[in-house]
This record gives sequence, structure tokens and C-alpha cells, in this order.
Amino acid sequence: MAEKYVLAIDQGTTSSRAIVFNHEGRVVATGQKEHEQIFPKAGWVEHDAKEIWTNIREVVGIALADAQVNKDHLAAVGVTNQRETTLVWDKNTGEPVYNAIVWQDTRTAKIVDELGGGDQDKYKDRVGLPLATYFSGPKVKWILDNVEGAREKAEAGDLVMGNMDTWVIWNLTGGTDGGVHVTDVTNASRTMLMDLKTLSWDADIAADMGIPMSMLPEIKSSSEVYGEGREAGLLGGVPIAGDLGDQQAATFGQAAFEVGMAKNTYGTGCFMIMNTGEELVPSKNGLLTTVCYKIGDNKPIYALEGSIAVTGSLVQWLRDNLRMFDSAPEVEQLATQVEDNGGVYVVPAFSGLFAPYWKSDARGAIVGLTRYVNRNHIARAVLEATAFQTREVLDAMEADSGVTLSELKVDGGMTMNDTLMQFQADQLGVDVVRPVVAETTALGAAYAAGIAVGYWNGEQDVIDNWAEDKRWTPNMDQDERERLYRQWKKAVTRTFDWVDDDVKQ
Repeated sequence: MAEKYVLAIDQGTTSSRAIVFNHEGRVVATGQKEHEQIFPKAGWVEHDAKEIWTNIREVVGIALADAQVNKDHLAAVGVTNQRETTLVWDKNTGEPVYNAIVWQDTRTAKIVDELGGGDQDKYKDRVGLPLATYFSGPKVKWILDNVEGAREKAEAGDLVMGNMDTWVIWNLTGGTDGGVHVTDVTNASRTMLMDLKTLSWDADIAADMGIPMSMLPEIKSSSEVYGEGREAGLLGGVPIAGDLGDQQAATFGQAAFEVGMAKNTYGTGCFMIMNTGEELVPSKNGLLTTVCYKIGDNKPIYALEGSIAVTGSLVQWLRDNLRMFDSAPEVEQLATQVEDNGGVYVVPAFSGLFAPYWKSDARGAIVGLTRYVNRNHIARAVLEATAFQTREVLDAMEADSGVTLSELKVDGGMTMNDTLMQFQADQLGVDVVRPVVAETTALGAAYAAGIAVGYWNGEQDVIDNWAEDKRWTPNMDQDERERLYRQWKKAVTRTFDWVDDDVKQ
């Protein structure tokens, strides 16, 4: 029989990808296409969901053609997605009622304040999350409140909602012609609507947000057959069998299955997740309690997470908005022209500050400027900002969990930047380790799908396939390490309380 493969669809913040993996967990072929970033107002970020679905069909075709395989060679398809990015659509027509509202969007700040009534932790004991613009629930409320006719349609049972995994799986399995309306526990845990203990929707919170329960997808495990592909020419008949939010998928792909294991993904933002096993660990230090994964009928595995909004997108901002260079990798060339940051710190609070501060009224700042500073120093400070923010999250994680990290597994595009990875090791004081397959987000979704259909035999196969590619070891003087971090913490405080009610954002 011909060799079988697993296809992962990775619907990310800036692009959609399809990756074909073999049984060893290695990349066979990839298709990738960027989609438009829509910024209607300051603080608003949107995506065209129909453009994304068109792109997904295209990249699947590209990946299969490049691998010289077709749907008959696929054992299963796994889906992973940008979490919290939220869509509402008409289940009868398949038409979105509004663009997808992206996780970085801050338009729901007033809704969040009104829901909390001054208590940011109003729902935290149930959902593991503070009230923040980051999460899906308030975005759905905004759409129902602001799109003409949407609330009436929703209450009539015509509208459904979901993160982008739900939209992709619904379309893959037929859309208006019998499409399956599901999400998995990891995505549901990012809506602010799911009870972490029962893994079911909380009707009281949905009522507070004015969201009809009929809009919500069915919550499933991360690894089971949800349905089959319906497009005969593309993925017809192939089991759609894995679904994980992107950061949980990366944790799975990194084989972080033991309690205390942690990974950090360097993408548009940075997301550090620590496995806490079957135990729900409430955070006292500004982290999120979330579902890490759930395999079929097994018990759910929980995690602590620190979410940082702006890391890789800060490099894009230097490239696209300030025109400081033409391609993202050039930031490292500039940064290596100087020995240090020249006293400059860049705090990228473009959409407020996420973990561990959760301040939606913060805005970005460049501090410490003197006439001595040039663009090389700013480029270096931009890279260092990612490492400093990661250290803040790790400090909080160690305080919450009582676990001292021995090494940090890393993945994502920015891990190809040696200067950043070395500085990261220096700031954390532990080794930083990159795996051979850096595409761990897509790989995690592939593993979840493959395990569901017996292509892989469970977590042990994932562990056996994982291999180290490169390791960075700290070599910075302790006093210098602490001096730089102290200055960073001072810089962060300069971004607080910037947005006033009467000031345009």
C-alpha cells in the first residue's frame, strides 16, 4: 500500500498554511498564503473570513501537489488556528455578518468594563481568564450589538459563532450542506464562556453577554473524528480528526506532556504554556488557566499560559510602518552592528499589555532615547523586547506553579534569529532549545488527528519523533542581566494609563 500522510491546516494571524507530514513527523510539503490585515480604526483589527477560506483551499491544493499526493494518501486532517479571533455567520447562507474580529482587537474595552463592573476577575474562578478584550465572548456581543439585524437573527437561531477552527471545520465538512459546527476544548477555553471544570458552556455568562446558546458550537476533544471532508476533488472522505488552538497545538507538537514542561512560541505574539497535568492551577500572577489538550475520552490536561500580544509583529511594524528595512530577517543584521541597546527600550503595548499586566489602556513607548542612539540600537531593542516580555511571563509562571524551569523549548519563526535566542537564554538564565521541526503548531494538529485514527499510537510516538536542533546556553554576567531587566521593568511602567476616555486611541 502507498505511504500515508497527515495534513495539517494552520490558520494563523497573518497567513494560512497547509503542511503534509510523514509518519516520522517531518515536513513533506507546504502551501502558504498571507491574507489582508484590516485596520478600520485605531485599535481595531479584522480579517475577511471568506478570503481566508479561499486561501485555505488554495494552500491545501499547493501542499498536496508539491508532495505529489492526493486525498487518498491522507490518513487524516488536523486543524489549528489563531485563537480568540471570532466570527459570526449565517448558518443558512454561509455568509459572515461581519469580518472576523482578531484577538489583538481592543474595541470591546467598554463592554469588558461594563461586564466586570470594576471586577476584572468576575468570571476567573470558572473560566480561568480575566475580563479582557483578548477573548471571544465580548467580540460576539459587540457584533450582535452593532451589526444591524444581527441580534434578531441570532435569537431566531439563524446565526452561529466560532473561532477560526470552527469556521474552517464547518466549511471542510460541507458548510451549508451539513457542515459540522464544533470546536475543541482548547479553543472553547479561550472564549470566556466555558467552565474549565465541566468543559461545558456556562449559560449564566452567555446570558450576561447576551449571546444565545444556540450560537455556540458543540465542544469536542482535541483528538477525535468530527466529520469527513465533503469536497470530492480536494479532501472528500478524509477524516477531519484534530483540532487545537495554535498555542496548545505547539505544546503538543513539542511533546510537552509532563507536568512542569513548558514551551514558548515566537510568532505574531509570544505564548508560553506550562503543562500542569490534570490539576487546574489558578493564577495569582496575571497568567491564564487554560486547557492544554484532551485526547478522545481521556481526562483533560490543563496548563498555565502567559500571552504576549506583540513580538514578531513588532518587527513587521519596523518594516512596514517605519520602513526601517525591507525584510524581517534584516532586523538581526542591524542589531548585530551594535554591542548593546544604547539605553533604548521598546515596549510594544500596541493593543494594551497582556500577561502579566492585563492593562488595555497601555500604549507603546520607546524610552531612553539620546542623540547617541541610531536605528541599529532600536532594532536591537525591538528584539530584546521579546526576550524581556518572555522573562516576565516565566517569572509569573514559576511563582504560580512552584516549578523552576530547567530549560525552555522554543518554536516559531523568530527562533531562527540567533541574536534573539542567545539574549533570551541570557535573560532567563536557562538553556533555550529549538527542535528539528520548528513548525510545531501544525505538527501538533497533525499528531492529534493522526492519533484519533490510529496513524500514531499516542503521545509516546510524539515523544519518540521529537529531536533537538539547536541549543543556546546563557553566558551573560548576572549583574548585567539584572540591570537590563530592571530598566525594562521601569520602561513598562511608562506605558500605563495612557488612554483617556476623551482621547482618541
